[in-house]
Amino acid sequence: MNKNSLIHKRRTTIVGIGGLTSEVGKTTLLCKLLEAFPGWEAIKTTRGHYRSCGKDPHSCCVSDLLSDESTIISGRELTYAVGKDTGRYWDAGAANVHWVIATDEQVEAGVNEALDRVGAPGVFIEGNSFTEYVEPDFYVMVADSKMPTMKRTARRAISHASAVYVSNGSTADDIETVGELLRGTDLPNGVEFFCAEQFAVLVSRIRARVLNSLAALDNRPTVKSILESPNNRGLTISK
Repeated sequence: MNKNSLIHKRRTTIVGIGGLTSEVGKTTLLCKLLEAFPGWEAIKTTRGHYRSCGKDPHSCCVSDLLSDESTIISGRELTYAVGKDTGRYWDAGAANVHWVIATDEQVEAGVNEALDRVGAPGVFIEGNSFTEYVEPDFYVMVADSKMPTMKRTARRAISHASAVYVSNGSTADDIETVGELLRGTDLPNGVEFFCAEQFAVLVSRIRARVLNSLAALDNRPTVKSILESPNNRGLTISK
């Protein structure tokens, strides 16, 4: 697919949060970012299949929610549940939450429909698969040095990475372990690695990319009004 076709038609800033494998801290990082970017929305993507996944159906399997088209659920009333990822988004301050449930073939349409519902200046999307269809402005790949594996969707998404976030440690050895795992992948040259203690630096990198993306629109009055708005502190450069 041509890269230009991946750019969503709306000028909503898209920041993706992916993971090398499951349970590496994607949701935890996304929630911290929601706190740093007040007024932003969040999208959760769940790929399902028309059979049991082998896990507890009450906590995992979404086969009952699948249909001929992707399912998109939005709003607090429908997406808030204590302890669930979407509930955690709300607790972290999301302006709205959208949950996309789709088969592999439905992800593209589902993510684009969810993006059409976003009214905020920015949105965080959790997942790997959406990067095949929508080009994020900034994409963070989350890793755990104690889980040195990589799932198939992460191998495909790694080429979009703007940063790698090592969630479980703060030592050079932790970062080196993840770096070794990523050798030979399509990770772009020069991508920065961050540990949990460098979260503030990661936020500053995202803010800088947001400003660059807005400036690229050559619409300076709009950019100026966003930056000066007290309701969009997440777009303000740290001093």
